[in-house]
Amino acid sequence: MRVAWTADGGTWHLVFRLDPEDDVTGHCADGQALKLATNTFRAELPHPPRDIHPDLLALAAWTVIAPWTRRRVTFDRPISPELAGAIGEGWGVEAGPTGTAGTRSGGRLAISYSGGADSVAVAAMLPDAPFVHFQRVSHPRVPNRWTHYRSDVLASLAEKTGRELTVVRSDLEFTLAEPRPGYPEHHAVAVGALLMADELDLGGLALGYELGSRWLGGARYVHRYTPDNLMWAPHGAWGRAFAAAGLHLVLPVGGVSEAVTMRLALGSELRGQLRWCLRGVGGPCGTCGKCLYKELIQAAVERRPLRTTITAGRPVARKWQRPPPYGGQEMIEYGCARVPGIEDTVFAAAARHLRATESSTAWLDRCYPPAVAEIPEPWRKQVHDFVDGEIGFMSEDEARRVETWGMP
Repeated sequence: MRVAWTADGGTWHLVFRLDPEDDVTGHCADGQALKLATNTFRAELPHPPRDIHPDLLALAAWTVIAPWTRRRVTFDRPISPELAGAIGEGWGVEAGPTGTAGTRSGGRLAISYSGGADSVAVAAMLPDAPFVHFQRVSHPRVPNRWTHYRSDVLASLAEKTGRELTVVRSDLEFTLAEPRPGYPEHHAVAVGALLMADELDLGGLALGYELGSRWLGGARYVHRYTPDNLMWAPHGAWGRAFAAAGLHLVLPVGGVSEAVTMRLALGSELRGQLRWCLRGVGGPCGTCGKCLYKELIQAAVERRPLRTTITAGRPVARKWQRPPPYGGQEMIEYGCARVPGIEDTVFAAAARHLRATESSTAWLDRCYPPAVAEIPEPWRKQVHDFVDGEIGFMSEDEARRVETWGMP
């Protein structure tokens, strides 16, 4: 793979060209098969940055091209031996050229802010951290097959938070043709933060990945405890690559469930800007699968009946009519154990299969301690003190529930 960046004022353009051994079909870190649509994307920064370290440019490109790179990647400017080593160790890919620019560092922690419950919970934990919002825009060469995706609404809500905000607009999601427009790697959401890291003096980027994503396998993983999660373990390939570029990945809510992030978000001063639905304009659409899933969690947190017009026969509800395992199963168990009248909802079959109780899911109201221990030292105490005061830590028996998740 060969990579070249060019800049036109504050807009940075990436072009990548496949080597003979590369392929237009690849796989991202969680195993999803991906097919390329185009070999270009742009990122529109709010203003031309003073400088961007070569490692930041290289890592931003790597978050996009990694699924299709087989043996080597050649960047258009020398990178540090540390980043080249992280790519080599993590993916078995020869990266270069290397030079003497040296490694970079920064002092601030920013939040990769989407406006969903998980990122709003991170904002509640880190009230002084600036936001970086990555907004999808159209690509000049690729038709938009997701016209219902209201990135303009999400960006406008981010602007209304009153927090220090940097918005980077990009069409990189259109580099992916199949299964749908989206990030080639989940880490590509950090492209805007990577390109602005020197300008903002960033040393860390906080993301809203929670207990299920970090420790319990995530939606497309095998349904089991995964301490060496390929995507989010600090000692994993992506964690080492970001650390080598001087922008550490930080998961402040990595030890808590979506029930906890929902509770924190609903109690936050940013509740008015809270939005997990990608379709709604005046509010959540109420008809998509994400709305249904989050409604279950919110109803469980608020101890009220489910409010939805979605029926069991709708496509977005079909998976809940089948036996488990389910993606996000810990939260389905949590919701089924707490929502009054669950036996009369689209989750009735799931509830019968799972037979969860409040007692069997109580561990999901607290924090898994190793998740805080793995947060980089500069920000660990702040997260620890918040968790200790507002959430509480799991007991040893509760932590074992995490560590035996998915075992027979």
